[in-house]
Amino acid sequence: MGEISEQVNQKNALGWAARDTSGLLSPFTFSRRATGEKDVTFKVMYCGICHSDLHMLKNEWGVSTYPLVPGHEVVGVVTEVGSKVEKFKVGDKVGVGCMVGSCRSCDNCANNIENYCRNYILTYGAKYYDGTITYGGYSDVMVVDEHFVVRIPEKLPLDATAPLLCAGITVYSPLRFYGLDKPGMHVGVVGLGGLGHVAVKFAKAMGVKVTVISTSPNKKKESIEHLGVDSFLVSRDQDEMQAAMDTMDGIIDTVSAPHPLLPLIGLLKSNGKLVLVGAPEKPLELPVFPLLLGRKMVGGSNIGGMKETQEMLDFAAKHNITAEIELIPMDYVNTAMERLLKADVRYRFVIDIANTLKSSS
Repeated sequence: MGEISEQVNQKNALGWAARDTSGLLSPFTFSRRATGEKDVTFKVMYCGICHSDLHMLKNEWGVSTYPLVPGHEVVGVVTEVGSKVEKFKVGDKVGVGCMVGSCRSCDNCANNIENYCRNYILTYGAKYYDGTITYGGYSDVMVVDEHFVVRIPEKLPLDATAPLLCAGITVYSPLRFYGLDKPGMHVGVVGLGGLGHVAVKFAKAMGVKVTVISTSPNKKKESIEHLGVDSFLVSRDQDEMQAAMDTMDGIIDTVSAPHPLLPLIGLLKSNGKLVLVGAPEKPLELPVFPLLLGRKMVGGSNIGGMKETQEMLDFAAKHNITAEIELIPMDYVNTAMERLLKADVRYRFVIDIANTLKSSS
């Protein structure tokens, strides 16, 4: 009987999905589960487009299942809560990032780093507890366990906050964990895209001296005048790179394309840390001698736990940090993906779901 009422109470949903590795998105109708006792249901207002959406759409990481509804930078307004929900009420502004589930019993979950749980469940393209496949935020409604929902602080605009749920936490977490958040430190940020520009904003708010390292000299003026970086290095300019050797306490490397690590390791002081947050499809070459000779470290980081994600949003509200966005209608999404492939965006696309996702019928 319970199963029948569950099906009756399922919510009709509309989204945009890819059906195959062409990655082409088009309207898609599906069902969301009924609001469970610990679930929060919310109307999606905006959803950011992450570079990983592009990889997943085309199955470049080999894990995609179709139909695929992407989107893990999702913000909206609560429309219904389950009977045992404690943290949220109807009308609250909320967000969902890269995960909607985890085992909740392993050491990582117990230590608030659910993002490193072996059984964490991605917001889209993953198998949920009930065996269904998760669908993401390129859709009009989400139903998510309250543990994996965060509160959007009142003073933050929903549209420009959406990218913080992936890009924001992806750079905030390593700045904190690797101790690159101390005033007066010197931190490099490699790549001035969706992740990089937010890394600059968080690092500056922490009181850190920031140098952007980029292959694009044309980004220098923008990064210094608009984002307030302290210096800018063109990574292809050997003289500039040479002059900056041994000057940085740490580097956040946001680049997801193959690139050499040796020049970056050279920029680090002794005991410096190179932290990779981009995910190139092919393995990078790691020279070991420069690590030995400077007691340097290469590390990684993947989003953040739920407690830290909320902390990141509260920090963003306190320091007025949002992403620089280009707001687009839903039917522009395929063009946006083509532009994203060419890095032709400043710096994050956000889909205006509430105003532009319409049924084709």
